[in-house]
Amino acid sequence: MTELTTERLTLRPWTPADREPFAELNADPEVMEYFPSTLDREASDALADRIETRMAHQGWGLWVVEAPDGRFAGIAGLNPVPPDVRSLLRGTPPVEVGWRFARWAWGHGWATEAATAAVSHGFDMLGLVEIVSFTATGNLRSRAVMERLGMTRDEADDFDHPALPDDSHLRRHVLYRLSR
Repeated sequence: MTELTTERLTLRPWTPADREPFAELNADPEVMEYFPSTLDREASDALADRIETRMAHQGWGLWVVEAPDGRFAGIAGLNPVPPDVRSLLRGTPPVEVGWRFARWAWGHGWATEAATAAVSHGFDMLGLVEIVSFTATGNLRSRAVMERLGMTRDEADDFDHPALPDDSHLRRHVLYRLSR
């Protein structure tokens, strides 16, 4: 499987040792503020299983991000947009760039750095013509990363996430796009 490196970070395939820090990240209410809920260990491991299976199948996906000191800082990479959201989007069958970092890893520019490496891989190695990213409207930190990546937003592309209840404050999502 592919490994990506940046000036400070390594984006690498998963190992069994990544499960514990990933579960800690997913259990943190601040990290998961713009997700429907935190994840317990079982749900976190199930998510890690899906990520690893997809990476093994396609050779790319959501990599583990190692901090400069070698610690698990989070995850970042590319992922096919889920079918329930894909049906709401116009254009090519999209791939999204995403990230999730432990709170201690915030504020270093690592999300932008890791996402930039993933986007470059998507365009240069996978031949993608467009990459998208989306989040709940209020997630200003992630929106700032999207903008630093050079992604643009057209309000006409914003959508109500179909997996969230009508009364959820997270339901409305913004969509950002980046073309090769």
